[in-house]
Amino acid sequence: MQKEMENGKVKKSGINGGENGKEEEVETPTNITIKGILALLMATIDSSSSSIDNKKRTISLGMGDPTAYTCFHTTAVAEDAVVDTLRSQKFNGYSPTVGLPQTRKAIAEYLSRNLPYKLSPDDVYVTAGCTQAIEVSLSILARPGANILVPRPGFPIYELCAAFRNLEVRHVDLIPEKGWEVDLNLVDALVDHNTVAMVIINPGNPCGNVYSYQHLKKIAETAKRHKILVIADEVYGHLAFGRNPFVPMGIFGSIAPVLTLGSLSKRWIVPGWRLGWFVTTDPNSTFKTPKVVERIKKYFDICGGPATFIQAAVPRILEQCEEVFFKRTISILKQTSDTCCDRIKEIPSMTCPHKPQGSMALMVKLNCSELKDISDDIDFCFKLAKEESVILLPGLTVGLKNWVRITFAVEPSSLDEALERVKSFCHRHSSIQQKS
Repeated sequence: MQKEMENGKVKKSGINGGENGKEEEVETPTNITIKGILALLMATIDSSSSSIDNKKRTISLGMGDPTAYTCFHTTAVAEDAVVDTLRSQKFNGYSPTVGLPQTRKAIAEYLSRNLPYKLSPDDVYVTAGCTQAIEVSLSILARPGANILVPRPGFPIYELCAAFRNLEVRHVDLIPEKGWEVDLNLVDALVDHNTVAMVIINPGNPCGNVYSYQHLKKIAETAKRHKILVIADEVYGHLAFGRNPFVPMGIFGSIAPVLTLGSLSKRWIVPGWRLGWFVTTDPNSTFKTPKVVERIKKYFDICGGPATFIQAAVPRILEQCEEVFFKRTISILKQTSDTCCDRIKEIPSMTCPHKPQGSMALMVKLNCSELKDISDDIDFCFKLAKEESVILLPGLTVGLKNWVRITFAVEPSSLDEALERVKSFCHRHSSIQQKS
């Protein structure tokens, strides 16, 4: 499994139906996904749960789904909006493939609040969550020989989608000592005439970074210099609680064209509703030529979007949610992120180089040389799951070996208990402790 995670290659299997009835090879990407590795970790716990010594409840700090904890819940405005549209019996049919007109208009108005220009409803395409927006972006840009710049660490769905589209991925390292900023010198070195876009994730998953206005402007200027798009993954938009406020990349759309991807999932705490958006934040129409717009529309003709009644609820959700709801969520995330960082300082062989400023996760570095019988981050996470029933995400899953991603969108008491178990695990496996 580790070789597959490191290589991200494809498996080939034969099927009939090729030319002259000959067997053809079908390529299947072997990229490991977050859900895939978490399922394996959970299976490890399940297989050891029959042990008399293992009666601890399972605590997962691996999945970015805050709905598992009662302290995170959506607002009554959102719930009522969905119930009312469902009961109205007006939205049981198909929606336009690009989304309901009123939904596109509401999303355009919502995003325009923080931009120096106004988006049109025609700039907005409604998607089944942000994951489908990612898939659409890469599919639209893919062409023979093309490559795309993706952050490392990052979100592995980009690599998986690229593999299915035969789109080469080139990794741009994020710099932990600089708040996980993009290494723009590396961007300059990696770009060539086949580069179509660079991806940024802000607020950051898995790092918890929130980029400054100045850094985002430099990213836009770099993209302009190389004549490439910026894909701005803003699924954690506005979930910022540090020194930098959230700045949408679309502000710099007049410098370089931006594809803005987002959803209701994180800010409204409804990931299961699968309501996202793909938006051309490109006021100069550098990218969105009539031919490109037609291509996007045709691609959406083959996509299945969100349920019509969920789409219909969006205008009310975006317009009527009160600021107190958002502030409450931010307050809890700030509290749990502080707890996480404070507890990590007490755990041997683990360090957090940058305190999270937003989103719901952070990256923690492992010093495996100080841990006996632990070879790497994968070994660490599987043994931790088996011995302590705590799930962390191996860093290799998001591109960094011998790191782990910890999700802090968790009930405070559960977070505290989980990190106490991690501390016990690290003490028990400490080679330094063994020598003393």
